[in-house]
Amino acid sequence: MDVDPAEVGFDEERLRRIDRRFARYVEDGLLPGYLAVVSRHGRIAHVASHGNRDVEAGAPVEPDTIWRIFSMTKPITSVAAMTFVEEGLIDLTDPISRWLPEFAAPRVYTKGSAQAPVTVPATEPIRLWHLLSHTSGLTYGFHHTHPVDAAYRAAGHEWGTPPGLDLAACTRAWAELPLVFQPGSEWNYSVATDVLGRLVEVLAGKPLDEVFAERILGPLGMVDTGFWTDDTDRLAALYLPTPGTRKIVRNEAFGALGTAAPDCFSGGGGLVSTAADYHRFTQMLLRGGELDGVRILGPRTVALMASNHLPGRVDLEAYGRPLFAEMPFDGYGFGLGFSVLEDQVKAKTLATPGEYAWGGAASTAFWVDPAKGLTAAFYTQLLPSSTHPIRQQLRQLVYQALLD
Repeated sequence: MDVDPAEVGFDEERLRRIDRRFARYVEDGLLPGYLAVVSRHGRIAHVASHGNRDVEAGAPVEPDTIWRIFSMTKPITSVAAMTFVEEGLIDLTDPISRWLPEFAAPRVYTKGSAQAPVTVPATEPIRLWHLLSHTSGLTYGFHHTHPVDAAYRAAGHEWGTPPGLDLAACTRAWAELPLVFQPGSEWNYSVATDVLGRLVEVLAGKPLDEVFAERILGPLGMVDTGFWTDDTDRLAALYLPTPGTRKIVRNEAFGALGTAAPDCFSGGGGLVSTAADYHRFTQMLLRGGELDGVRILGPRTVALMASNHLPGRVDLEAYGRPLFAEMPFDGYGFGLGFSVLEDQVKAKTLATPGEYAWGGAASTAFWVDPAKGLTAAFYTQLLPSSTHPIRQQLRQLVYQALLD
């Protein structure tokens, strides 16, 4: 810890409820191990951890454990894209086809099967803000609810990408598939941020890993964040719940992710990181785009990203499809790379309106609360993130300890 919790408005004993609640998950065999970090006004007020990064090896969770952060990659890709907006190289309203010509004439599904879809031309081009806000009409193969989802799976895009295809090839493949809806007309969690990563590559004229290193990771000193790590002893093992009992079981196939350079640099879910590194990223956001004298974005840009961009500032329940996402739909809108809390009563949460957040498929999560000067993050390795209500419980436990 950097500070006595009381100095930044927390009740220390109430914060210990975080430790007790999630330690119980570990002791019941529902999580392998976890690490949670709570900070306020830039100072770490509470760190909680319990259990193992590798259950079978008996290797405990350590402060420098490396985690697969999956979709917590998305905010980093979104920040990278916004650096190009700030430089005037692209506008939020620009059609992405100016840089990705494969999206010059997208078609939209209207009826039919995955094998024989009936489509119509898109009436609106996919624009940069559509990618950032998941309103592009793209989808994910793992949704399993729409014929276009099935078409993604048939093309080899479900929980990963086909072997041998780089990000450019994957983006061309997605462009050949129909959109689920007209761009800008709905919200749907999708490969949009992966396409955004490809757009960033084209704008920069270099691979996404180099863009991240030059524009975000290097300047912020995020030395343990990347698309893979050579320090595999520190990389946590990945687990799945056993059907019926939800007791954890190791998954070697997914566990190989992050141990070698991937074919496709996934801006939607490819990074590994540590709690210390991602803490620096959240503090940069909390401070309006700057940390330790290094400015990544301007404060007005961060504020725009953390605003609800859904038309009429409605929530995802009203505008989104009732599919898997990394947060609830009731009371939450969506900005440019983050969920945004609009209505705490509708969301049934103690969190503050204006909080922005996201999570990863292996049950990691973070949020930034500008009004309270607060950030929190949670790390573990359990797929999928919908297995336990970790995020809702962590918010409850953090905010019940905040006394001002």
